[in-house]
Amino acid sequence: MQHLEEKLAHLIRTVDDLSDVVAAQQTEIDRLTRRVEMLMQREAERESTAGDSVVLTDQRPPHW
Repeated sequence: MQHLEEKLAHLIRTVDDLSDVVAAQQTEIDRLTRRVEMLMQREAERESTAGDSVVLTDQRPPHW
């Protein structure tokens, strides 16, 4: 019986440790998601303000 109690205690500790790791990973994922959204918004704003300029990839090379 004592052997089973020890196994159970180790399993409970492992589950708690893994739960902490998953929580930390979720926090990191949330932070990175916010940063990506911010960068995408910043790039969209940059593209909208640069809408007046000529896109060089749409121009023919000078030798044509």
